[in-house]
Amino acid sequence: MARRGDGMTPLDPDRTLALSYVPAKRRAPVEALWRLDAALGAVLAGGREPLISQIKLAWWREALEKLDREKAPAEPVLQTLAEHVVPIISGAALSDLEQGWAVLLSPDPLSPTDLDRYAARGRVLFRYSAELLGGLANEAVERSGEIWALADLARHSGEPDATAALERAGRLEVSDHRWRAALRPLGMLWALARRDVEHGRGRLEPQGSPGRMMRMLRHRFTGR
Repeated sequence: MARRGDGMTPLDPDRTLALSYVPAKRRAPVEALWRLDAALGAVLAGGREPLISQIKLAWWREALEKLDREKAPAEPVLQTLAEHVVPIISGAALSDLEQGWAVLLSPDPLSPTDLDRYAARGRVLFRYSAELLGGLANEAVERSGEIWALADLARHSGEPDATAALERAGRLEVSDHRWRAALRPLGMLWALARRDVEHGRGRLEPQGSPGRMMRMLRHRFTGR
């Protein structure tokens, strides 16, 4: 996976575009949170040995927890988190993201329990993103995060995990509501995830495609 010149793992086109709609004064902390998630995902990329990935994920968990009591080490993601996020959300709370990624260490097909644990990654991301955006995440927002995480898993997995993830996402219900303007960057990602679930595994659109961009813009203006 390519890396940015600053040592951080790049975000995919969907997340990059969603972040572009975050107000400038809140963009640094929200982007730092999502780059943490990307860094955790990069640990599992490239078919590394599960034991090595497990050790690296454990290092991230411990490093995040230490941010609450120690100076950040010379690691770009951790330094950015310490500056912009940890004053608002503790490093211990951020370390919960590691649990979702750790589910993927097993070579076996993902069970329903595994999928629920992985979906919690999206719940955590949406909860803390909402807080950094200046709002509080309700159950609908957090459940939307679960749907997004499962759709994201499907996009980056082979069979049978991809199909299982989309089927699980399709069974998660979110109450019909209009997203507040402050939280619409998150709502954009939810809208794309629902689009992926509706299309199904065989018809997933390339990220950054015109159709996806139009769907994001529609959500920006309508909140739905």
